[in-house]
Order: sequence, then C-alpha cells, then structure tokens
Amino acid sequence: MSSTTPESVRNAAQEAAPRKTSDRLPFAVYLLAFSLFAMGSAEFLLAGVLPDIADDLHISLSSAGALISAFAIGVVIGGPPLAVLTLRWPRRTTLVVSQLTFALCVAVGLLTDDFTVLIVTRFLCGLAYAGFWAVAAVTAIGLVTPDRTARASGVVVSGLSIAMVGGGPAGALLSHFTGWQGGFWAVVALTVLGAVSTVVAVPATRAAEEPSVRRELHTMRKPQLWVVYAATLLSTAAYMISYNYLAAFLTDVTGIDSVWVPAILVLFGIGAFVGLSIGGRISDGRPHHALLVGAGGILVASVLLALLGRHAVAVVPLVLILGVAGFVLNPAIYGRVFSVAAGAPTLAGATAVSMFQLGISLVPVLAGVALGAGAGLTSIPWLGAGIAVLTVPVVLVEKSMARKRAALAAEHAAAGDS
Repeated sequence: MSSTTPESVRNAAQEAAPRKTSDRLPFAVYLLAFSLFAMGSAEFLLAGVLPDIADDLHISLSSAGALISAFAIGVVIGGPPLAVLTLRWPRRTTLVVSQLTFALCVAVGLLTDDFTVLIVTRFLCGLAYAGFWAVAAVTAIGLVTPDRTARASGVVVSGLSIAMVGGGPAGALLSHFTGWQGGFWAVVALTVLGAVSTVVAVPATRAAEEPSVRRELHTMRKPQLWVVYAATLLSTAAYMISYNYLAAFLTDVTGIDSVWVPAILVLFGIGAFVGLSIGGRISDGRPHHALLVGAGGILVASVLLALLGRHAVAVVPLVLILGVAGFVLNPAIYGRVFSVAAGAPTLAGATAVSMFQLGISLVPVLAGVALGAGAGLTSIPWLGAGIAVLTVPVVLVEKSMARKRAALAAEHAAAGDS
C-alpha cells in the first residue's frame, strides 16, 4: 500500500492515462467491483453449504458455524494492521497479493479434511479480504475526479451486494450438484481471474510523497473520523439485522411459502443497487443528506415491517425499500471517511471495512438476546428501527463537526490572504 492521499493517487493515475470527458467511470473501477464480488461470494456462500460441511467433516453444525466467525474475526481485526504492514507497497501490488493470498487460502481449505486447518484458512481469507476491500475503495477514488469519488466507491461496494444476492446463492446451487467444494472452487477461479485482470487493467500509481506510518496514525486520532465509524457500525447493523432474519420472518410471520423467499431476497438486492446508484450520485455533493435519508428510510421500513409483518402485500415492497435505504448510505460513508482522513486513506479505509464487518457481526448477538428472551421474530425489525434511531444523532454530530472544520479552514484561508 501507499499512504498517498486520494488526490496524489488521482494525479498519478491521470499521468498514466488521459482523462476522458465521458461521464462513465473508468473500467478499472468496475473491475475492482468484480473482484470484490468474487471474494465476497465466499462469505455468503458458506451459510448455504454449512450442513454439508458439517456432515463431510463429521462435526456438529454449531462447530461448523465457527467457520463464519473465523472469517468475520479476520476481517474485523485484520484490515488496519495489514494497512500498516503493507503501507509502502504500490496499491496494485497490494491488490494482487491480497487476491492471490485469498485464492490460495480457499484452495488449501478445500484440499484438507482437517477442521483446524480449515478454520485457520478461513481466518486468513478474512485478513486478505479486508486488505483488498480497503485498498480497492481508495484505489477507485484515486481513478476519478473529486466530484465522483463517492460514486466510484459505491460501484466498488456494489460488488459486495451482488455477492450477497447472487454470488452466494449461485455458489450454493453449484455446490448442490458438485459437493460443497464446487462453489468455492468457482470463487478461486474468479478471484484468480480478477487478480490477472488487475495486473492488466488497473493503472499503476506512484507515491507523490514518502509513505509515513506516523502520519497515518496521527490522522486516525481525529475524533470526527471515529464519529463516522460509529455511524458506519450502527447503520450497517440497522439494516443487516432485518436482512439476516428475513427468510424466517417471511415464512413464520408473513406466512409466505418458502419457495418465494429467494425471489423476495433478490428484491432486497435490487433495492441495494438502486440505493448505491442514488447514494453514489448525491453523496459527493450532499453526503449528510444521503446518510440521514438512508437512516430515516431504514427506520421507517423497519417500523412498518414490524407493524405490517403479517401482510405480504406490504412486506414485499418494504424489503425493496429496506435495500434502497440501507445502501444509500454506503457511498456517503466512504466519502466521509476519505474526506476526513485524506492523510491516511489506506488505514482509514481498512478501519472502515472493519466497522462494516463489526456491524454485521453484532447482529447475531443482538438478535440472539431478543429471541432468547422470547420476544419473537417481530422484535428483529424493532431492533433495526432502534439502531437506526441511534444512527441519526451520530450523523448530525459529524455534520456539525464538518461545518466547524470548514469554517475554521475558511478563517485560516482568509487570514492567509490578508
């Protein structure tokens, strides 16, 4: 990695290839989204083949579930340290190494029948995944003009939403016919393809200044940045808690036949695409509008799901709305992270990835407490609504801090002119 600011990366990319006037984003941005899709599919595929893994390795289902936790732990704790360790690497090198490391770890896990080895490889996959995700986002914004940074990061994150609604289910279907390893071998192949394509299509960038761990760590001390991270964690948990339990909610509360559940979950994915598109286009100019609209949308959709959960005619469109609201925030969050932490894009981006994953990881804990207390599945969207309510004041605090920062910068500029 390099500790260059997004502006310096952007300048280097512009030197490598002339900027076109087209509104279309560079092909490399979409390639990074494809690579994130390939790697992210392994995260969502596992849930669909967990019983098969348990049977094949002769372990309990709960023990097999530790594979999910190992991956999540790798993502949560791995990103920031890797950002520091690879700080002086060129970004393209970091991207390719993380992809090949991910593919190798998946392959080793597929070739062993030792559960301990499989756990270790899943943890290492989480590390590599976190490293790629963080660097892919900062690389993407370095390839576009400043007015399209949030849109570019939104396109990269869209690879994850495709993995959620398409890659995971498709991999599980493939594994149904080929054994549980089949879907993961497809992930290996796609990840290697992404790595080769990265070498060919992602421009090389040069550091405009010497990378500095001290500068990155100093930037990470900004209180405003950690307010953005709080909004990241809360907003992610707010919509993911309802998404993760949608299948059970649709069948047990709404009374929808299980055969329709996959199609309704696809609606959430369609909503995610719409949300990313909207968020990417408005977040560069009005990031706090996108954050507040997203949090408000999650709140409204969650409350209505809880109140109207027994009525399919209401629940189905609400799933779509929840997807839109949840993913409207993502480009704005990345935009705020890279704006506040321009001096530490790699470490800040890696920490943002950790906060996303931590928000997802908190969902089973919160839901488990509610369901264990006998609250029932209708308590899940109420929890999502409550978390969305907490997100709003956090966003408002960060907005106030941003205004004060802008006013202070204007005062310093005025003093310099005088």
